[in-house]
Order: sequence, then structure tokens, then C-alpha cells
Amino acid sequence: MNKRTFIKGLAIAGISSPFSAKAMEDWIKKFEDIPALHLAEDEIFWQGIRKGYRLKPDYINLENGYYNFIPEEILEKYLAHIREVNYQGSYYMRTVQWDNKKKIAEKLAAMLGCGGDELIITRNTTESLDMIIGGFPWKAGDEAVFAEQDYGAMQDMFRQISERNNVILKKVSVPNHPANDEEIVNLYANAITDKTRLLMVCHMINITGQILPIRKICDMAHQKGVQVMVDGAHAVAHITFNMTDLNCDYYGASLHKWLSVPLGAGILYVRKNNIKNIWPLIADSPRKEDDILRLNHIGTHPVATDLTIPDSIDYYNKIGPERKEARLRYLQLYWTEKVRSAPGVIINTPANPARSCGIANVGIKGMKPALLAETLMKKYKVFTVAIDYANVQGCRITPNLYTTLSELDQFVKALKEMGASA
Repeated sequence: MNKRTFIKGLAIAGISSPFSAKAMEDWIKKFEDIPALHLAEDEIFWQGIRKGYRLKPDYINLENGYYNFIPEEILEKYLAHIREVNYQGSYYMRTVQWDNKKKIAEKLAAMLGCGGDELIITRNTTESLDMIIGGFPWKAGDEAVFAEQDYGAMQDMFRQISERNNVILKKVSVPNHPANDEEIVNLYANAITDKTRLLMVCHMINITGQILPIRKICDMAHQKGVQVMVDGAHAVAHITFNMTDLNCDYYGASLHKWLSVPLGAGILYVRKNNIKNIWPLIADSPRKEDDILRLNHIGTHPVATDLTIPDSIDYYNKIGPERKEARLRYLQLYWTEKVRSAPGVIINTPANPARSCGIANVGIKGMKPALLAETLMKKYKVFTVAIDYANVQGCRITPNLYTTLSELDQFVKALKEMGASA
């Protein structure tokens, strides 16, 4: 019996019952010699990964972008952390709370390729980036540049500092199908003047999944004396990258999305020499001006979430960053390539695999996004989210590692039926 036959036999025998953490680890090891790109297409392997999740059978969940719920293995560890903190009570909070948080932040920094003294744990991307927008040393007449496709919470914060500090806001519109990196870089470059102080850009646009050329944008902006803040809400643990290589000044992300941390965890990276220039969101006791912890005071918060971050990192590393990225991109291309030329179907995400990964956006000609989402759920039992602003009208589709090709086939069938009637 060869190895593949043996593994297939194991899958048939065990796929109907959930995997324990040890069983999952053993399962992954059986495939460790298979390259990531090849493993991305191996449905037997990913059926095993699916067994690590407790999935609701009522519908096909293609909306993992808001909250990427956690595998049972991580959930059990999270519950154990809740019990332990509850067991220790104030003793835990007054003794090792901050030492543990610092160690966890250092583990995150190592994962992302930055210094432990440049990263803090926040509650989400909004808190992280709003802290920079609100705490930036603005002067009347300064300019900020961002895109109309950027997340609404950050645009709201820019609007507030505009009203409060007389900052001029300049919006660009990112095309859904750019010809090349230079088109994107020039779009931002043309909006910059000698009054521009901060540029916000998405690493991965949340409504379409388009990946932007961050390093090229940062290099261009720095040459013009402009700092760059990156919204990485959907990039961390989705695509592989190194923070140092990006060359950005600030980076915010949510960990309860693609890293599968329990709800309420994010990160803020601030390049070391910029820390002293940012006012904290909430004041803390006096610290050195370049101590990033001066930006991290939020009062009492659910520390069990923080304690689960290392467990999520370990799970991510066990799956393998390259394997995860390859699988998510494979899933997206699997369904988009089947409908990109279908009558009445509109794909709002670039076809070039290098410009997207797991996220894509699809619309039906003449159909409002809200109606599309409603029809997918009511008629086809597919859960998505409607997007209807900027130049994007459609539903955002975000599969996860547990998503099967048969589920995507059902989704494709639904799109083709609706498209044919458009």
C-alpha cells in the first residue's frame, strides 16, 4: 500500500468524526513533504482540516471576513484561559497580566518581522488606525490622502480631525482592475502635495480583496516626505509578508479575522522613530516618549483573548503560512474562474493571482447587492455580505480553510442561474 492510498484510507475512516489537537497535528505531518501549491488542490488534506471546526449546517458560510471563527482546538484553549483568569482573579490582573501581554506582543512581532518594541496588542484595526489618525501631530492646512474604498471607520476619524484641526482630506478611487502597479502608485502620487502629511492605504482592500503594492507606495511617499499608514485588517495570517520589507510607518490589523483569534484582538505597529510623535488614545502614566506602551493604555479588558493569541499563532504555523495562502488563493480562483466570463456576472476583483488571495467580490448585472445577498441566502443557502459603495457593487466572498469545492460549486451554480436571468 503506498502512502497516498494509506492516507486516503485514513480520511475515509476518520473524516466523519472531529479531530483532536493531537490527531490534527498527526494529520498535518502526513502531508509535510507535499509543496504548498500542490497541497492547495488536495481535497483529502483539507477535509481533515475541516474536521477541526464545528460548522453550522444551515447554510454555506462565505462571510469569514468579518469574523473568522476559531477552530475547536483554539476554542478549547480560549475557554481554559477564561477559567484560569477567573480562578486567579485580581491576583492575575495585578501580577503577571502585563508581563504576559508583552511576551505575546513579542511573539506577534516575530511573526510579522518587526521589533517587539514597535508593536502593541489592541482590540481591532479601527482602534489601531484611529489612534494614529487622532494622535498624529496635525497642523491647520495639513493634508491627508486616502481612498474612497477604505474602511468607513477610518474615513469617519479623518472627517473628525478635519473638522477639529482644519485638516484637508483628499480622496482617490482605486480601480478594480488596474493595468499594473504603477497605475496604483501614480494614483496616490498625483494626490500628494507639499502639504500632505499622511497617506492611508489598504494592504488588501476589504470590499474587493485587491492587494496593493505597499512597498512601492511607501517608497514613493517617503521620497515626497509623506508618512504611510497601512490598513492590514485582512492581510495578517492571510498572505505572507514581512513588516520591515513593507517600509511603512504605521500598520494596523485585526487578529480575529484571518489569524482566528477570539473576537476583540488587533495589533498596531509603529516604526520606532515615530512613536514619540503620536498622542495616546487614552492617557497613561508617564513613560519614555519612544516607549510604545504609552499608546497601549485601555483600562481593564478581557485578557483571556490576549492569552489565546499564541495558541492561534501556533495553529497558524502548524497549518503553514505558505500552505494557508496557497489554499485561500486556490479557492478564490476556483470559483472566480468559473464565472468571470459567465453572462450577467461581474467580478470586481483583479484576475491576476498576484493581485488577490482569498477574498473576491461578485455582482450580477442589474441586481442590487442587497438583493443579491438576500437571494443567495434565502434561495441558495449561501451567506455573504452586500457591498454597495465607491465603485464596488456586489457581494464580498470570503471562504476559509474549511470551505469545500462542492460548496463553491453550489455557489457557482447560483451565480450562473442569476446571471443568465439578468
